[in-house]
Amino acid sequence: MTHTAPYRLPQGGRLIDRAFQIPFRFDGRHLRGLQGDTLASAMLANGQMLMGRSFKYHRPRGPLASGAEEPNALFGLGQGGRFEPNQRATTTTLQQGMVLGSQNCWPSLDADIGAVNNWLSPLFPAGFYYKTFMHPRPFWKHVFEPIIRRSAGLGRAPTDPDPDRYEQAYGFADLVVVGGGIAGLRAAQEAADQGQSVLVLEQGPVWGGRTPVDHDTGAQVIDELLADLAARENVTLRRNTMATGLYDHGYLIAREALADHDPNQGIPRQRLWRIRAGHVITATGALERPLAFACNDVPGVMLASAVRDFIVDYGVAPGKRIVVVTNNDDAYRTALTAHRAGLEVVAVIDARDTADGDLAQAVRALDIPVLTRTGIAKVKGGRHVEGVVLCRQQGDGQPTGTLDCDVVAMSGGWSPVVHLWSHCGGKLLWDEAEAMFRPDPERPPRGADGQGNVSVTGAANGDLRSAGDLERGEAVTMPVWVMPQNAPYKLRAKMWLDFQNDVKVSDVELAAREGYASVEHTKRYTTLGMATDQGKVSNINGLAVLSNALSQPIPATGTTTFRPPYTPLTLATIAADARGEAFQPIRKTPMHDWHQGHGASWEPVGHWRRPYCYPRGGEDRHQAVNREILAVRRGVGTLDASTLGKIVVKGPDAGKLLDMLYTNMMSTLPVGKCRYGLMCSENGFLMDDGVVARLSEDSWLCHTTTGGADRIHGHMEDWLQTEWWDWQVYTANLTEQYAQIAVAGPKARELLQRLDGDIDLSQEALPFMTWAEGHLAGIPARIYRISFSGELSYEIAVPAGRGLDLWDKLHEAGRDLGITPYGTEAMHVMRAEKGFIMIGDETDGTIIPQDLGLNWAISKKKADYIGKRAQARSFMKERARWQLVGLESLDNRVIPDGAYAVDEGHNANGQRKTQGRVTSSYYSPTLDRPIAMALVRHGPERMGQELEFPMPSGEVMKARIVDPVFYDKEGSRLNG
Repeated sequence: MTHTAPYRLPQGGRLIDRAFQIPFRFDGRHLRGLQGDTLASAMLANGQMLMGRSFKYHRPRGPLASGAEEPNALFGLGQGGRFEPNQRATTTTLQQGMVLGSQNCWPSLDADIGAVNNWLSPLFPAGFYYKTFMHPRPFWKHVFEPIIRRSAGLGRAPTDPDPDRYEQAYGFADLVVVGGGIAGLRAAQEAADQGQSVLVLEQGPVWGGRTPVDHDTGAQVIDELLADLAARENVTLRRNTMATGLYDHGYLIAREALADHDPNQGIPRQRLWRIRAGHVITATGALERPLAFACNDVPGVMLASAVRDFIVDYGVAPGKRIVVVTNNDDAYRTALTAHRAGLEVVAVIDARDTADGDLAQAVRALDIPVLTRTGIAKVKGGRHVEGVVLCRQQGDGQPTGTLDCDVVAMSGGWSPVVHLWSHCGGKLLWDEAEAMFRPDPERPPRGADGQGNVSVTGAANGDLRSAGDLERGEAVTMPVWVMPQNAPYKLRAKMWLDFQNDVKVSDVELAAREGYASVEHTKRYTTLGMATDQGKVSNINGLAVLSNALSQPIPATGTTTFRPPYTPLTLATIAADARGEAFQPIRKTPMHDWHQGHGASWEPVGHWRRPYCYPRGGEDRHQAVNREILAVRRGVGTLDASTLGKIVVKGPDAGKLLDMLYTNMMSTLPVGKCRYGLMCSENGFLMDDGVVARLSEDSWLCHTTTGGADRIHGHMEDWLQTEWWDWQVYTANLTEQYAQIAVAGPKARELLQRLDGDIDLSQEALPFMTWAEGHLAGIPARIYRISFSGELSYEIAVPAGRGLDLWDKLHEAGRDLGITPYGTEAMHVMRAEKGFIMIGDETDGTIIPQDLGLNWAISKKKADYIGKRAQARSFMKERARWQLVGLESLDNRVIPDGAYAVDEGHNANGQRKTQGRVTSSYYSPTLDRPIAMALVRHGPERMGQELEFPMPSGEVMKARIVDPVFYDKEGSRLNG
């Protein structure tokens, strides 16, 4: 027969406005659609059935569905920064001037050189990708790997910045109804009658779901429901809002399309909703399943529901001569709809023994042939449907006749959309009578109170026979997973399950023969359901084929895991405003502008920016750091320490908690005293350190590293909420409530005494590792006598709003003392001169306190602390562990950070064995020579031994193992 291209019907189309034409371009062609069209309906109206190529074999593909389940009709949409790949044509509304491009084809959609894969398909069975990783490796490496890597991916990623805006919002409701069909609207009405606040989310631009398409009176019923709901103050209706994920305790994520693909509206393109609901009702409907028969992927083979959607909603005829093939009554609606639109329905092919329902009788009354016990042996045609070959459904595919047609409308039954129910832990049961998985009411998701706070209604709950009072269908679906039932291999090898990833019935059966009995393993071995539609049309059929191949019932095989999002979310929607400078907002201390004005060279530390140094005149950074160090050692310097974490821990059980968090005792710390503490993970590895001050009988203040404040606060809360939930402890991260300034150097006390305060700063009144509270220069302050530089040092905490005031007063009072601001690098060098460790330098996630010689900071009195048991494991106590030492360069050169000390012999890869690693390395202006710290195998026992450090250039640097404390080992300078 001569193929008839799809076209616009002369009348009909409830969602389009024929008065407004919209121009757009596809692959360089200038086309026109109508207002209300989707990309798919507009393309069909322009005679374009071929819309894509399959991923693996590059077979021609036309639209299969009409909604979010569409696997074939995917385009590259937009230009420049607004370009997006894999845009689903069936859900993207046509906008003025859209530019579409086909993808996964070269040089063009019509002439795709990749189609050679289709002819070579016997060489690419299921699991081909994995099998090519086997030996001989050179064959894989040089032949297959480059080809597969060039073929990977569907569409191309955008490269330009996205100029559109996105936003996020929060919503709350007693009840959230997901789905704006008749079942969802009636559930909302019932809840509204009870006075509940109700939010209804509908994924598409129109309400009603399938009801207005499938029922003559459906539109009127929906209009009445909407009018009633819209008049209520306690009901909110949101269209174009797709619920993508449902989580525990009624937490729902939804994406609202505000100005999708229409940048001229001047509003955000999309909005991501984070919704908390007292109860959620999913009324998400059901998806029609395809049938598996030979060549069921030829363009023009569509779901029966999609054919009537295009006719009723958009006034588009996919073809002129339609064959309907089904195993249920619902598909007869397509025959009736097509006939009313003036199209020829060649026949209805029904796999069941009988078809006596009202819909079937209505079709027969129109003299449309109904062929029962019949199936399709094969679809004729390559780039479009030309006809079908008939066979007996219970047979082996022997032809019994042919029919000329240009569209095949298939229906294999319906599968409830159970994704949201499953996202939050709801279980499914197999309904043998209707051949589908549906929610199990005996195993619902559980809420915070242990009660179910999610329920399902309508077709999503398996209620396919009725939509409220509107009749939907009569006869029970007869399971048909393969057509014909006893098809030989040559036909099964042409039956497509996953239309995008080219997974066939024979592929799933091969997986079963090769031992992949788990549905999850089969999914990964064959790539079934791993396409952009995430198996919405393929998974149930694939599951049934696998079960048959394993000779076991479908429930025994189980289902794959439904994971959010239900439909893809763009990264821009997830990020919203968190991009560019707002992606990771720069945190600034109260003194930030002062540092900027005085020439600070910045260093990123976590989310903060800290001064690395303050170059003066023609200094480079190295010279500036050396000057700052000497200024502190000889006089006085100030460091902005505001970024250090400050976490208050308060309550009757606060001391008990800190004893578990730190390796040493904190509950015995007297009020007014400070103590250095180490914090380890469950695996015993050092994760943070800092000074803890006891503020009162039930309050402690824990200082953390700059990058550790949020992480350590989360660590505390994690243990409190999951392990020690009954302990009476309150924690709060106060990092940004206080500015903190370190004043260090032999003249530090003299400087502070000039500020007219009421705090006694003498050595007797405020000795090392104590704190005092009062006023300094009229500013309320807490002063800690702690030191990270090894010099006489005070750290002064004041309210954040007074930080700059105090900083200015310090520099004004210390001008004649040569007061010098110093940055993080000077701080690092001075701490290394003293042998103090730095988290992240001397630690790397594998280091325990004992490796660093910090046994003194581990309590011998406590029965337990987090990490203690792990540190008792045999390999944690080995002598051969790398331990902290100092290094003295033998040629007066600074050894690079991270350099490895080599050992005798070679490892399995032919590399020199190693026995240590440099953790920190600096030039010390105080000592006028390089210094370094390193982790070396049983290093403390090897004082005086020499190590070799090969460099990338080929030269070898040498160093001697020495004590890690290079400066003032006695600690006399701490007390001034």
